[in-house]
Amino acid sequence: MSLKIGIVGLPNVGKSTLFNALTRTASAEAQNYPFCTIDPNIGIVQVPDHRLHKLSGISNSVNTIPAAIEFVDIAGLVEGASKGEGLGNKFLANIREVDAIAHVIRDFKDGNITHVHGDINPQFDKEIIESELILADLQTVEKRLERGEKEAKSGDKEKKIYVDLVRRVREALQSGILAIDIDLSPEERLMLKDLHLLTMKPSLYVINTHENEIGNIDLNRYLEALKTGDPNKIIPISAKIEEDLASFDEEEAKNYLKELGIEDTGLNTLIRSAYDTLGLLTYFTSGEKESRAWTVKKGSLAPQAAGAIHTDFEKGFIKAEVIPWESFVESGGEHKAKEKGLMRIEGKDYEVKDGDVMHFRFS
Repeated sequence: MSLKIGIVGLPNVGKSTLFNALTRTASAEAQNYPFCTIDPNIGIVQVPDHRLHKLSGISNSVNTIPAAIEFVDIAGLVEGASKGEGLGNKFLANIREVDAIAHVIRDFKDGNITHVHGDINPQFDKEIIESELILADLQTVEKRLERGEKEAKSGDKEKKIYVDLVRRVREALQSGILAIDIDLSPEERLMLKDLHLLTMKPSLYVINTHENEIGNIDLNRYLEALKTGDPNKIIPISAKIEEDLASFDEEEAKNYLKELGIEDTGLNTLIRSAYDTLGLLTYFTSGEKESRAWTVKKGSLAPQAAGAIHTDFEKGFIKAEVIPWESFVESGGEHKAKEKGLMRIEGKDYEVKDGDVMHFRFS
């Protein structure tokens, strides 16, 4: 499955600089004035995974194909975007197409870079972005409710249930609650899918901080200011450091991070958080031709995982040969793992585990 993350934020918070650093490109404008990004810039980033390279080495694979994430640098949002202010309509249209939202929130001072609201206030930045998304969703809900109420007059039970559900969503949005935080059953969330609500998308908060402060981040301060209880959703990043890392080789990057007191790059941390927030896992295929990482939802059954390769694999699924990646590597490959009895034959009800090496049989 393809994974697309939208990078959003107020103007001049460092979105485009961060995008360029994360994607190792210079395709996004990064200037000191609002709306220097108009059309969204798109960059594909390979997902680093040491397991894949070990599998590829064991299998002597000709090709090694990692999973990938698509980052979309979306135009800066301002207060009033839901009413078309600034580039509001463009912003909202672009954000509907992504799987998750990475809010870039500025927490560094620089007299040479103007903040659109003057003060550096992470909580205020977050509230402006989310309030505009809520207002846009309210417009969507009101329009759907108007049509739904007319349809429900026919006495159709299902349509009445749907209208009552949309009313609940409207009340929550009017109270400032994001759609994703409303207490809904899985069935109700499915019923609302046709609305394409912006606030139903999972969010991550990327704190763009000064390079001198990145090693001493007070995570609790951000948890309190941004009103989130999940520390995995807060990713402190210095866009300047990520820019520097883009020009280093692997060994230089490791030494640089060690000097700064950072365990990993901002990019890797963001990718891990995105996978966790979206409930994703990785399984592998590995052989002489290629070793490849595949991304599927947690809870996916073997036929669904096969469908990630090709829809025919899912339709004609017979069974899956499964080896945990550690066993594959430790045994020295598929054949030796099979000889040791470490390969399992699984059917249609098998739930794929992160790190499984799989081979599918289908008709």
